[in-house]
Amino acid sequence: MLAEEKLPALPQAPGVYWFKNAHGEVLYVGKAAVLRNRVRSYFAPPHTLSSKVEQLMERVEDLEFIVTDSEQEALILEYNLIKQHRPRFNVHLKDDKSYPYLKIELQEKWPRIYVTRNWEQDGSRYFGPYASARSVRQTMAVLRKLFPFRTCNRNITGTDKRACLKYDIHRCIGPCVGAAAESEYRRVIRQVILFLEGRDQAVQRELRRRMEEASRVLDFERAAVLRDQIAAVKGVTESQKISSTLRKDVDVVAMAEARDMAYIQVFFIRGGRLIGREPYVVEGARDETPPDIMAGFLQQFYGSSPNIPPLILLQHPMTDSSLLVGWLKERRGGAVRLHSPRRGEGKGLVDLAAQNACQGLKQYRITRIGAADAIAEALHQLQQSLGLGRLPQRIEAYDISNIQGAWAVGGMVVFEHGRPKPTHYRRFRIRNRDTQDDYAMLREVLHRRLGRGEGFNGVGPWHTLPDFMLLDGGKGQLSAALEVLSLAGLNVPAAALAKEEEQVFAPGSPHPLPLSPSSPALLMLQRIRDEAHRYALSYHIRTRQRSATQSALDAVPGIGPRRRKELLRRFGSVRAIRESTLEEIASTPSITTRLAHLLKQSV
Repeated sequence: MLAEEKLPALPQAPGVYWFKNAHGEVLYVGKAAVLRNRVRSYFAPPHTLSSKVEQLMERVEDLEFIVTDSEQEALILEYNLIKQHRPRFNVHLKDDKSYPYLKIELQEKWPRIYVTRNWEQDGSRYFGPYASARSVRQTMAVLRKLFPFRTCNRNITGTDKRACLKYDIHRCIGPCVGAAAESEYRRVIRQVILFLEGRDQAVQRELRRRMEEASRVLDFERAAVLRDQIAAVKGVTESQKISSTLRKDVDVVAMAEARDMAYIQVFFIRGGRLIGREPYVVEGARDETPPDIMAGFLQQFYGSSPNIPPLILLQHPMTDSSLLVGWLKERRGGAVRLHSPRRGEGKGLVDLAAQNACQGLKQYRITRIGAADAIAEALHQLQQSLGLGRLPQRIEAYDISNIQGAWAVGGMVVFEHGRPKPTHYRRFRIRNRDTQDDYAMLREVLHRRLGRGEGFNGVGPWHTLPDFMLLDGGKGQLSAALEVLSLAGLNVPAAALAKEEEQVFAPGSPHPLPLSPSSPALLMLQRIRDEAHRYALSYHIRTRQRSATQSALDAVPGIGPRRRKELLRRFGSVRAIRESTLEEIASTPSITTRLAHLLKQSV
């Protein structure tokens, strides 16, 4: 073993080491106060090692290390290497590279608030990381309801002729039309930041002061808007109160274990208010002690978090937390305390987080295992109900979308092993425009799809024969599909699912199949049918919009493909061109004043 040959060269100094297998894959990254002593411990007799370490050493072929000036440097380097390589024998956060954040671009004149998955030290304020896109969307929805900040991508000049609908419903203070000065907009952004920090009392005080000021100058409409905003903020924050005595900024961390993973629940408490709670899944936890799992989580979580509180309450005490605390202090720029409470209010919070972690773990496992079981059951039931010769591992579904024959398109979606395979989806623009016959359109789509198969030799979506074919419709669509399959000489099982009664029609039977409304097979067919409908409809809408846009501009003499492209690149839509001034249109490259006049008159 090459790794063992390098042992004599290991220095008696702090650093980071990592083991690799014969293919060069990084298996494990670790840090050490003394590299020589720590790495040598892995090469002890197998019966003295833990099961996890024994499995690791069976795969180890090579060893590399880097000497650092201190243990804290080694901690930072270890974190970066784990994040980069995600070694299978390390405790690591599942999908930690893609956690979303809320970003407030303070360096902009009119700051926007949006979701990002990249955290940088660029002068912006970041809040997160959130465990899922759903969590951050829910937070954003609350913010939009409470605070009238802009959500558009407009270039704010204050001279726009018209504001969007959000201004009319008091969801934006309208900087685009000059309805709000920069200082007033900045005040809104400051309120958002205070709210996200948990300082809701400060938000309410400022709103109340502005409401009273508006009342004094008899601006009762503005005062009413502020009154409603105060009530909304109060309603949200009252529902988030978790403690009346703990008035600190605290994170509470607890966990539940299961085999090779741990489910960790984090409560974010700011000023006595629970501003959020997020679950995180940690992998590679087998044979690790709870303190070690917790330490690995804290290192990776706060390594990616822009917000570190002064107090972190833990379910399990750290055996030696001085190194981790020192690193957290440096990242926060202030004191940080790790504490595992044994009694009192802090213990109650930790126990509450632990209960949530246990419940979350149960749901997580049910979701992972149950989904696979449900899909398998649905596929087997589908095979039995339709009398298929084999399990329908690949299902293709088709739908036609048009308006009285206009802008007619077809969509094909593919499900493999019960799950969508978007890379195999295909769109069809109907070529025969002389008919409003949906059956003829479906026959055209199937002819073109099956004609591409060329006997289904080779690989790829066109060359793979489906195990089962689903049509969005009834007996007519099924007959059209069977006709095409017969002409192609293919024996592919097919069925149609009608929307109105949710009935499944199969060949050779005048009556729909007797499937229960709650049966897994019917639910799967409905899901596949709905996906085909969504896919075809979205293509139809895009086709119609593109056609309408092109026809409106093409009707203007002197506007060809190049000028149309330049206009759409600058303004984005015909509507935006219509609402622009003559000077703005004329300033577009290759658009003369005469053409600008024609555009204003025509679109």
